[in-house]
Amino acid sequence: MTESTTDKTGAPTARDDREARLPDTMSGWRLTARAFMENRLAVTGLGIIVFFVLFCFAGPHLYTTDQVTVDPVSSLLAPGGAHPLGTDPQGFDVLGRIMRGGQASLQIGLFAALIATGIGTLYGTVAGLAGGVVDGFMMRVVDTLLSIPFLFIVLIVATRFSSTVLSLSLILGAFSWLAPARLVRAEVLSLRSRGFVAAATVMGATKARIIARHLIPNALGVVIVNITFQVADAIIAVALLGFLGFGLNYPDVEWGTQLSQGVSYLLGGSWWLIYPVGGCLVLVVMAFNFVGDALRDSIDVRLRRR
Repeated sequence: MTESTTDKTGAPTARDDREARLPDTMSGWRLTARAFMENRLAVTGLGIIVFFVLFCFAGPHLYTTDQVTVDPVSSLLAPGGAHPLGTDPQGFDVLGRIMRGGQASLQIGLFAALIATGIGTLYGTVAGLAGGVVDGFMMRVVDTLLSIPFLFIVLIVATRFSSTVLSLSLILGAFSWLAPARLVRAEVLSLRSRGFVAAATVMGATKARIIARHLIPNALGVVIVNITFQVADAIIAVALLGFLGFGLNYPDVEWGTQLSQGVSYLLGGSWWLIYPVGGCLVLVVMAFNFVGDALRDSIDVRLRRR
């Protein structure tokens, strides 16, 4: 027997009132998740990302190829038969090569984004909380570094170190924290005037505790959104480095190096060296941008669709 939802006069009961107020009492993260899932581009982007993670990391276990031994006999075979996407000039299966290159590109993109966001979040939080002369000096440092061409610095540093997944991640992360720092600093400037920061200060909380327990957690929305864009930017940056000849060393490979190699053979009709890997790069970058845009719109209540 179901519980009655009206009293004898037909007026709504307290239960109806609670159910009517339920959407208003949902947590912020639950509302964010709902708004995110209502965005078709975001869901599509998330699906593309999941697909490429499985394709690049689980695919090689299902579609096994030799990506180490050079095979001149199998050089530049057209797609078909044992090689669905053909082979490259060294005789490597292109489909397997794209999987291997995708692993490196995604790893570097994620690691570089985490490094850049971590540095930028801490730097921006300290600057925003300190304020005054300290904030002004720290932001002038950021402005100065932003005036230097990013690619120019990365190329110089990349030539000094052996190109590995770790080294490229560190290089890209170390020079990509400036934008996150400015974003987080702006968020902290609005947070530090809130009552909970003043209450924590009155209670004797140290600045380190205020940063760790109050400011960074409340700026987490900005941080999460920034990570998605940083991943996309890092994937493009490492592809550009690889295209210019500063990518990973053999036998490792990433998508930029594959594109650079394929350009030399495009006029000869070897289209399979360019279009498949180029399409993968475009799809992954677009997917992360779709997810980032949706997260920004769903986390910011001013942009959230009603």
